Amino acid sequence: MRKRFKGLALAAGVALAGLSAASQAAPQGAAAPAGVSNIAPTTANATAPAAPASPLLAQDGAPATTIELGIGHPVDGRIGIQPQVTTNGQFAHWFHDSILVPLIVAICVFVLLLLLWVVFRFRKAANPIPSKTSHNTAIEIVWTLAPVVILVLIAVPSIGLLQAQFKPAPAGAVTLKAIGNQWYWSYQYPDNGGFEVTANMLKEKDQVAKGERFRTDADGPRLLAADNRIVLPVGVPIRLITTSQDVIHSWAVPAFWIKLDAVPGRLNETSFTIKQPGLYFGQCSELCGARHAFMPIAVEAVPPAQFAAWVRAKGGTMPTPGKASDKVIPQPGAEGSAAKQAEGNAADAATGPVENVTTTAPTSSQGATGNPATGNAGQ
Repeated sequence: MRKRFKGLALAAGVALAGLSAASQAAPQGAAAPAGVSNIAPTTANATAPAAPASPLLAQDGAPATTIELGIGHPVDGRIGIQPQVTTNGQFAHWFHDSILVPLIVAICVFVLLLLLWVVFRFRKAANPIPSKTSHNTAIEIVWTLAPVVILVLIAVPSIGLLQAQFKPAPAGAVTLKAIGNQWYWSYQYPDNGGFEVTANMLKEKDQVAKGERFRTDADGPRLLAADNRIVLPVGVPIRLITTSQDVIHSWAVPAFWIKLDAVPGRLNETSFTIKQPGLYFGQCSELCGARHAFMPIAVEAVPPAQFAAWVRAKGGTMPTPGKASDKVIPQPGAEGSAAKQAEGNAADAATGPVENVTTTAPTSSQGATGNPATGNAGQ
């Protein structure tokens, strides 16, 4: 009996030892390559990105520019148009303040005084017997011709301003393609290597998870600060092209006197020249869905030399000075657009190269890309 008990105890000990060893030597799968984290970059525990190598990318992927009080952004309690930093904007500002507002005030005061005079002069107490006058030829001629003359005088500068707003950009202009999405902006620089910048609104401190970036006063006003600012040169014509991936948006920066709709399947174009360096804010100005109010625009205007350095820091190139743009800018979804190229690359990566009757496609472990595996792919 005692021998049988010892045998059972010995067997139990051996079994427990085997389970312990198995748990310690459980297979761990393929070892992760050096320098690759197993934590998803979207989680709060993800490793913070390293500081940019270039000082030009120190803040929001753009040179660190401070906000100038009252310039390029709305001011609480201000009445009137923002200070303008483009030629068209300065002319429009003058036209509004010096012509339109005084004219509107004068007409309103004149009509109010005329109404008061009619009420007092032709009241029942002063005119017990009503006048039977049906018309007055002189007055009718005056009140017909006077508005016509006023409208013609206003039309002359108005048509000139409208023409200037849609004047084609000259050779050597910097092309900025703004693409509206629900609900953020993406930008492309076709003349500078075609690199792309995506801008989302920065949330407030109490709206983000621990460790996530939130808006500060250095980023810009509430609802107008973006995580990535776009950079444009001062004194150089800008060719702005807008389009959309989904619904109608509108790219609007008040300090530039720019508001251009971004329509799906269409390329709209205008041009402007920024006269003054600084930081300028705008937002989508076309009702585009539930988060319409959260599509800010942040533009840093810098000297041309600094813009060229920023382009190189972003991996782009500078075109030949004075040369007209020869880049084809397809609409979203069209053949040759970034979206179509991305779809083609994804299909090639998933299915591998396709062979045809004239060319034998090369063999690649990564489909048609030929790029080495990154991250934890294939593990």
